[in-house]
Amino acid sequence: MTFYRTTRLMLSSAAILSFASSAFALDGNDLLKKINDVYGLQGASIAATGIDIDGSTVTLKGASFKAAGMDDGLPLGDITMDGVEENDGGYTIDEIAFADVDLKKDGAAISATDLTLSGVEIPADATKGDLSSLLYYKSAHAGAVSVTKDGTKVFSIDDADATMDRREDKSGIDFDAKINGVKADLSKVDDAKTKDAIEALKLQQINGAIAMKGSWEIGPGTIDITEYSLNFNDIGKLNLAFSISGYTPAFAKSLQEALKTVRSNPNQQEAQQSAGLAMLGLLQQLTFNSAQIRFDDASITARALDFAGKKQGVSGKQLADTLKAMTPIMMAQLNIPELQNAVSTAVSAYLDNPKSLTVKATPDKPVPVPMIIGAAMGAPQSIPQVIGLKVSSND
Repeated sequence: MTFYRTTRLMLSSAAILSFASSAFALDGNDLLKKINDVYGLQGASIAATGIDIDGSTVTLKGASFKAAGMDDGLPLGDITMDGVEENDGGYTIDEIAFADVDLKKDGAAISATDLTLSGVEIPADATKGDLSSLLYYKSAHAGAVSVTKDGTKVFSIDDADATMDRREDKSGIDFDAKINGVKADLSKVDDAKTKDAIEALKLQQINGAIAMKGSWEIGPGTIDITEYSLNFNDIGKLNLAFSISGYTPAFAKSLQEALKTVRSNPNQQEAQQSAGLAMLGLLQQLTFNSAQIRFDDASITARALDFAGKKQGVSGKQLADTLKAMTPIMMAQLNIPELQNAVSTAVSAYLDNPKSLTVKATPDKPVPVPMIIGAAMGAPQSIPQVIGLKVSSND
């Protein structure tokens, strides 16, 4: 009797565990569908030849990515997702690991290693138009990436990292990214004139880094890029910064729908016209807050002056003096005396001692983008006042 009871208990337990396992098993097809719901808004999709599930690990076998306008999908190999959990109709994933990239075609080869995403959240509904409808990740990483042409490495990076930080009050996202060890080999350029310029400017081997930092405040739709820089050794650092408002999730959704309409219309001429009208309507919602372009020289200016001057039979110093004299004359054509003086002073100081050159647009208060477009079309000389344009050097 005791044996019978024990056996019945074991069989009952096994049945319960089996039922629980099947009831709470991950749905790989639904996970892939939710991912494609996000990518589909941009006209892209991910396909897989099979989906394997092992506990909380989901593997997309033979995955491929296809963007709008692509005839064939880009092979991605196997994509392994660890720590997958269903969350209110969406999914959270501890880490997504992509297969190493090794593509070869027509003498060119692209390779990439150690590609991962961490802290990923797949939305249950990608169409809600709020922060919860975005595909979110805490960090992304890429190892070494290289591009080879006919056996010569022409471009590579050492590694790249990006992070996103969702604010606790869910008001927005802060993000930053950096690409380290960016290298380009321009020594194999075939065109004779281009090759001469590269050699004179000493650009045969380029080495540097690219960085970006900013935030997106969801309510007013304020995108604030505080840094988007390209910093290369013995050349200089170019940094772009800008801030606009009105780019809300609803705006992004309208933009995606407009692009989707264009892609689905077989009459591309008609589609482009419709898209143009749609874009004009969407621009009404955007506001310009500020912008800045700054270049910090690291010796490229002197080499550029010497090279250009040699072409004209003068020294770099003589060419610089000529440019200083020509700048006020060229600026006078705009009929904006204040800007003419500022630009002439900045250019003259920079050419005498190249350190930095900065162009800022900081209006007293945010300016609707349609107002800027209207000023550019009707009264271009008013643009500096409208956007608060200022030019300076060596500051």
